[in-house]
Amino acid sequence: MPGASMTIRCRIVTALLLAAGLPGCGQPTSHPSRPASSSASNADSTVAPASPFAEVTEAAGLHFVHVNGMTGQRYFVEMTGAGGALFDYDNDGDLDLYAVQGHPLEPTASPADRPGDRLYRNDLAETDTLRFIDVTPESRLRATGYGMGAATGDYDNDGFIDLYVVNWGANQLWHNNGDGTFTDVTRPSGTGDPRWSTGAAFLDYDRDGWLDLAVVNYDVYTLESDHPCYAPSGRRDYCGPQAYPPEPDRLYHNRGDGTFEDVTLAMGLTRAFGPALSVVTADFNGDGWADLYVANDGQENQLWINQAGQRFENQAILAGAAVNAAGRAEASMGVSAADFDNDGDEDLFMTHLTGETNTLFLNTGDGLFEDRSRASGLGLPSRMFTAFGVAPLDYDNDGGLDLFVANGEVKIIHEQDVNNEALPLRQTNQLFRNRGDGRFEDVTPVGDGRFDRAEVSRGVAYGDVDNDGDTDLVVFNNNGPARLLLNQVGHRNAWLGLRLIDRPGGRAVPGARVMLRRSDAAALWRRVHTDGSYASAHDPRVLFGLGADAAYDAIGVSWPDGRVEEWNDLPPRRYHTLVAGTGRTAEGAW
Repeated sequence: MPGASMTIRCRIVTALLLAAGLPGCGQPTSHPSRPASSSASNADSTVAPASPFAEVTEAAGLHFVHVNGMTGQRYFVEMTGAGGALFDYDNDGDLDLYAVQGHPLEPTASPADRPGDRLYRNDLAETDTLRFIDVTPESRLRATGYGMGAATGDYDNDGFIDLYVVNWGANQLWHNNGDGTFTDVTRPSGTGDPRWSTGAAFLDYDRDGWLDLAVVNYDVYTLESDHPCYAPSGRRDYCGPQAYPPEPDRLYHNRGDGTFEDVTLAMGLTRAFGPALSVVTADFNGDGWADLYVANDGQENQLWINQAGQRFENQAILAGAAVNAAGRAEASMGVSAADFDNDGDEDLFMTHLTGETNTLFLNTGDGLFEDRSRASGLGLPSRMFTAFGVAPLDYDNDGGLDLFVANGEVKIIHEQDVNNEALPLRQTNQLFRNRGDGRFEDVTPVGDGRFDRAEVSRGVAYGDVDNDGDTDLVVFNNNGPARLLLNQVGHRNAWLGLRLIDRPGGRAVPGARVMLRRSDAAALWRRVHTDGSYASAHDPRVLFGLGADAAYDAIGVSWPDGRVEEWNDLPPRRYHTLVAGTGRTAEGAW
């Protein structure tokens, strides 16, 4: 972004921060030193601020409160949601927000009592002010199911991002009409899975140019089939996934005419399933085809390797990604795929239950994984938490992917229960900094009263909400308010932002891999995606943190169709749009 615009943007952010009782963006801020490493970019080495994020929820006009509909009966479904999406639905260059809602669970509750999901338009591009406006009525979105989460993707290739909402009950596909409104095309598209869906992802598994849809499902559960579960104290508690049978997942193939066909059986995906909570797509074995990783709650996870678009094979056990290093299946709530060790392949990070540890699986380069949870320093700090959403983000823009983890229990916390709290599941969230030497350090701010407040956090959506070159967060809390956490530190380092599309005026290209090459340090790899975390969708733009030195040699893009292109001389500290077919051919150079 040009310098003048950055000055204006800084003033805007300063106003938001001052409204939130925090220092402005013009005030010098620093971050922890990063040990010298071949995989780390140069960064300053001063002391960390109290918090690298400022909560600006109210100042930005975001007034969303999730309702889980609890009745005191500890219904299983009420503590599992929810998430949402950051996506530019109106193509104005900034990220808008979709928040998924629950509804009352009393048997006598009327559909009229359902508050429904909400769509918020970001007015940053139009007014140069970060401000969210509730545009749900004029958007014609009427989603009143018991929401779990959302997935985003342009399924009909018209250049506008569509929205898929997963529910406890029938899902919905909303077509973006390109004029600020949406149309419910669930029935004609054939995507209305009636099960308890918890996650979804758009991907082009057969490389035909049309986005297909993977949907993961949890347990067979209704209020009529509900039965009580109990805490050790004898009081009623929430059940776990083992209390009900799991539902099979679904894969829908896009026919290219606005309709989808269920190809789950034909593609071999019925051979294994469990109580799934999340799904992520990436080319894990480097063969050029999009694979699927499914995180199951308390059962073995699946790594579905794509066999050239003809079928999928579950290779999780052979690949070392089905269970942890001790051979145990874990709770696996949220999952993300990213290159955490800067070696050019897709690693896995997933979140788990209290008493377990969050798991980091490092890819050895050929689709085989090694559990590095303990050695990385990510294991022990997570044992006292139940984690759901996760954001792989370079929050300080030093070149290494850090981790934000959203926590909230699923079993009653005794101390909160005896105080008669309505939802005694509150925990604080965590932030881990990638040191660049294979280890992470817990840099969670303590006592700032904003970042580390105890709530029942579930989904996390991440992206550059204020377009200043760093990654911001939206945390979705169960039975509580959504929180907008604005990054205060990343934009102080150099950065480069990229939007990758398939044609002029076209759609983002999920699965495209981007490498930033530097002569004096290891290359950085990023992937175009909106999936991962828990029940949430994210900014499809790619953001590289460059540290204190903005210099780099070239950008290489490996498109899903096998083409490799190179771009040079893209100025840092701004976003650029890269269109497939317009770069310099670079076969074999990357």
